[in-house]
Amino acid sequence: MKDFKTAFFFLRLPVAVSLAGHGLVRLPKLAGFSEWMVTTMEKSVIPAAMIVPFSYLLPVLEALIGIALLIGWKIKYTLYAGLAMMGVLILGSCSIENWSAIEAQLLHSFYLFGLFWFYQKYHQENHQA
Repeated sequence: MKDFKTAFFFLRLPVAVSLAGHGLVRLPKLAGFSEWMVTTMEKSVIPAAMIVPFSYLLPVLEALIGIALLIGWKIKYTLYAGLAMMGVLILGSCSIENWSAIEAQLLHSFYLFGLFWFYQKYHQENHQA
């Protein structure tokens, strides 16, 4: 692929903005977001002692992963981190039977996987030329 860097930037852009946006809008209101998440997860088998720290960590992770994708920092590991985060979110959504949230989380997961595939296929090709 001739213009891998430009193409890959524009492929990363939507999911990077989505993740960064999720995190950045929550950072100024972390306590309120945490309370909302704890309330939402009340029916979950996951103990509140795990949900509270995760509710404070999640917006930071979302923002960092989104920004890292946006600037192209350590792409492979950033994609791994994004997929791992989506796995944890899907587990939480399953635990409260929030099937509609899982749809959005799976969409993000498939998108991240697609980016990973594209990166593996075309990044290597560009470095061999």
